[in-house]
Amino acid sequence: MKKRKIGLWALALALLAGCGGPPAAPSSGCGPEEEDRLVVYTSHKEEVWRPIVQEFEQRTGVWVQVVEGGTNELLERIREEDSTAADVMFGGGVESLESYRDCFTPYVCAGWEEIQPQFREADGVWTPFSALPVVLICNAKLVEPGQLDGWEDLLSPEFRGRIAFTDPGISGSCFTGLVTLMYAQGEEALKRFADNLDGRQLDSSGEVLSSVANGTDLAGVTLEETALKRIAAGDDLAMVYPEEGTSCVPDGSALVRGAPHEENARLFLDFTVSREVQRLLSEQFCRRSVRGDLEPDPRLPDLSDIPMVEYSVEWASRNRESVLMSWAFYLGGEGEP
Repeated sequence: MKKRKIGLWALALALLAGCGGPPAAPSSGCGPEEEDRLVVYTSHKEEVWRPIVQEFEQRTGVWVQVVEGGTNELLERIREEDSTAADVMFGGGVESLESYRDCFTPYVCAGWEEIQPQFREADGVWTPFSALPVVLICNAKLVEPGQLDGWEDLLSPEFRGRIAFTDPGISGSCFTGLVTLMYAQGEEALKRFADNLDGRQLDSSGEVLSSVANGTDLAGVTLEETALKRIAAGDDLAMVYPEEGTSCVPDGSALVRGAPHEENARLFLDFTVSREVQRLLSEQFCRRSVRGDLEPDPRLPDLSDIPMVEYSVEWASRNRESVLMSWAFYLGGEGEP
């Protein structure tokens, strides 16, 4: 397999230039050898996966086929496929990856010792990609400063029926937000929050930002990365780290069990946590690196300065279905489950 090195500047240029079109499928009879292929399932937006995949192809000579979809959709495909088609699952909160751990082969990536301990998975079933604090947002024109400082404020009557929140069975970030609320305020807060939604849930996590920015909703629950992007784009949003505490759960990648191109999959996982990719996560994507040997983004508060709950990825994964069942029950207004 021919390996080629391209400097950091090339990846930066690819990011800044919009990165062109997706990799073209090789024409019949002229495709790469099987040993030079890789199939990546990803729930990342194209603006994230494309430059990373393109630089990986340039560096290694591997031809990458990308299959896009929602996290749960792709994980179900991986579980149900009789003969494995995917090599790597790239994206999705690590609670979701943990829930499907039987579908993955443990792998300790290169540079593992440089990953911050709180973001490591002990068995290497998943590899962290970026650190994603849960935040609250509000419409900066309609909500006064100090009106939304934490979870308890979000549960107040003044926000009733005006909260943007996506079905946590669909949105991994909102599931993380729901469990974070439980850790911060207790399980009873789930019912109070469901009551305050007044029966409304959105269909995608992207709608949370739009609904708050256009004034349909006053406040919402999202991820730091997403909020920062929309604020930088000029949306009238304010971002709040809940004073009672939040969580910072990584998204990640995993090596599919029985991957047809396992060697290339391992190379790809190594690449996602390399210094080059991790440095550009913060510079271009408003994401926090999971590495401890990179300087944090000076524009963001240090994680040690943000109140944090004791969030257990293992607990959230193990209890995912029971949490979602309780949530559906409360949202239906049935009282105690």
